[in-house]
Formats: sequence, C-alpha cells, structure tokens
Amino acid sequence: MGTAREEMRRVKVLLFVFNLSFWLAGLAVIAFGLWLRFGGVMAEFASDKKPPEYFFIGLYVLVGAGALMTMVGFFGCCGAARESQFLLGAFFACLLVIFAAEVTAGVFAFIGKKVAIQEVQKIYEDIYDEYMKNPGKVNRTIYHYHLALQCCGKDNTEQQMGLPCPENIQMPKNCLVEIQNVLDANLHLVGIVGIAIAGITVSKSMLSFSLSVFESSPPSLINSFVLQLLVRFLSVSCEMAFQENAACNIGSM
Repeated sequence: MGTAREEMRRVKVLLFVFNLSFWLAGLAVIAFGLWLRFGGVMAEFASDKKPPEYFFIGLYVLVGAGALMTMVGFFGCCGAARESQFLLGAFFACLLVIFAAEVTAGVFAFIGKKVAIQEVQKIYEDIYDEYMKNPGKVNRTIYHYHLALQCCGKDNTEQQMGLPCPENIQMPKNCLVEIQNVLDANLHLVGIVGIAIAGITVSKSMLSFSLSVFESSPPSLINSFVLQLLVRFLSVSCEMAFQENAACNIGSM
C-alpha cells in the first residue's frame, strides 16, 4: 500500500507540473491565436468584407480554448495539491471540453485550408480588378497586400505597369502564389498546435482521473491502467502530428 501511495504521489507531482505547463501553454496559445488573427498578413485579410471564414473560426476556437486552459490549469494545480475529488472531477470534465475545442480548431484548420486559400485569392483578384478600373480608389488597400506578402500583382510584369509595389522588392512575386504559401503555413501551424495540445489534454485527463478515484479503487490497478493509457495516447498524438506534418509537406510540393 505504501508503495502504491508513493507512486500516486509521483502522479500527483506529475499532474501539478502538467498543470503549470498547461497554464503557460494556454497563454502561449492565446498569444499565438491573436497574432495569427490580428498580426501582419492576416490583419490585412481580416480587414476585408469577406475574410477566410474557416480559418478564423478555427482561430477563435483556439483562442477560447487557450483562455480556458489558463483558468483550468490554475484550478488543476489546486485540485492536485489538495487531492480533492470534486476539483479533480470538475477538472477532468473541463479537460474534455478543451480536448473537443482543440480538435475542432485543428479540424477547421485542415479541412478549411483549401477553401480559405481560394477565398483570399478571390479577395485579392477582386481588389486587383478594381484597381485596374479605378486606381485611386483601392490604391492603399492593394499596396497593403503587396507590402504584407512582399509580392506584386499576378505575374512579373506589373511593376512596369504602375502597380503600387513595395520599394525593396527586386524581383516581384506572384501574389496568388504567396497567398497560398502564407495561408498554407499558418493553417498548418494551427492544426499542429491543436493536435499537440489535444494529446497533452488527454494525458492530463488520465492523470486527474487516477487521482480522483484513488480512494475508492485499488491503487496499483489504477496506476498501471492509467500509465498504459497515458503512453498510448501520447504515442498516438505524436504519430498524428507527424503524419499531418508529412501530409502537409507532401501536399505543398
């Protein structure tokens, strides 16, 4: 019994460390999501009347999950320290919500990738056509796109046609290609982050479950069962992230 309790103390310490890292990861997820939403190129896309809907839905879910992660991480530390069945049970339920949110963010990011790229490319083409008809009306808008993407027009001849291009560009790039590259990279990051955090969430759920039922079940059985599940979920999560990364890299070739 003493050995089992020592093992459960180790689980308790591990859960406490997980919660601290989870709290920090929540802050990082919030910062990452807000940066993608309001920073650089995506700020220009978002300012349009028709932003890439699937991409931003995934980001909103990601930021919301990050905020919940910071709160749950704090209460999870308290529950682990006090070994409160109520706090750990509530913590386990919240982790399931976070898991669903992160998976949703990853799914929206990967499934909506093609649609988001097509929508943003159409936005640029509409602005480009409007500029050709009335240069003074959208001159600033199209320049912001060119500056953010470091591109100019839809082929390599626009710089000689008076199109507003960044001054430091020596060889103009195709903006439609750059839009695809930027969105593909950003959506790839959102999906990988969602899958990785979902894997961590499942691991934390197993640890909190083991502590919450420790008093009412044989400790050795719980410890063995939980550790087996923990290793299995971590390996599956890593494998999913690796496969998704490989698939995206192959698709971008």
